[in-house]
Amino acid sequence: MDVGGFFLLLVFAAIIGSMGQALAGDTRGGCLVAAFVGIVGALLGGWISSVAGLPQILVVTMGGFSFSVIYAVLGATIFSLVLGVLGRATRG
Repeated sequence: MDVGGFFLLLVFAAIIGSMGQALAGDTRGGCLVAAFVGIVGALLGGWISSVAGLPQILVVTMGGFSFSVIYAVLGATIFSLVLGVLGRATRG
């Protein structure tokens, strides 16, 4: 993967992460946090869909990585909800 493909993947991950955070009602962090949530969400959503045996919907291939946009947003939402619960628990 070249540098341009890597940055394109980060931008796409930030968009997915922002969508997941918006659906979860989480507004913490900026672009890098959203990109992290998007990457973890894509991994989590892909894992959930493979374990459940669900068909791949809206598959996107970027830089050699293939993932479903729907499951990536779902995974980002779940991850953002978990972060929100853990954040509230640590603040008391």
